[in-house]
Amino acid sequence: MFAVLKTGGKQYKVQAGDMLRVEKLAADAGEKVQFNDVLMLGGDAPVVGAPFVEGAGVQAEVIEQVKGDKVIKFVKRRRKHSSKRTVGHRQKLTLVKITDILASGADKSGIKAATGSAPAGDSAPAAKPVKKAEAKADTPSAAADDLTALTGVGPAAAKKLNEAGIESFAALAALSDEQIAAIETVKVKPEWVEQAKELAKG
Repeated sequence: MFAVLKTGGKQYKVQAGDMLRVEKLAADAGEKVQFNDVLMLGGDAPVVGAPFVEGAGVQAEVIEQVKGDKVIKFVKRRRKHSSKRTVGHRQKLTLVKITDILASGADKSGIKAATGSAPAGDSAPAAKPVKKAEAKADTPSAAADDLTALTGVGPAAAKKLNEAGIESFAALAALSDEQIAAIETVKVKPEWVEQAKELAKG
């Protein structure tokens, strides 16, 4: 008997005894979890869900929390600015071993549902705006500027920069590479920083 389950936005075909690497789950090594989003049960009498099979579940034991292979992202801008940036990423994954496939009664099994956990970086953004606010408070003379004056910054990008705590040319010009990489709402281009430095001088 096999099952097709959905977790982390992906679908997996599994059987009892299979080892599986899925998107990070909120569970410790040794814990038992249950995947309740079962799309299909196969075997002698296949059952296809609409979209999920009612009462079906796949139980698994968490082996360990692991990281995937490193992915390298390289960006090179030529001509006017000739800037390069290399960023590496290793996706957090959970290694699980499938122990049992339940065709019915999964909702009454009492085993914790397998749910994704927030990435470790999600707690940091709450602190980052505070740091930006402190930096802004240290320079009270910096008045709010019209960031759309920068080449390539439209109203939408200016709004996202304001939400990230950047409301003046001086604040944008003072950003370090680490702070720029930490801004998730908008991708700050190096040419914006260069223009902001010139505009901040007046």
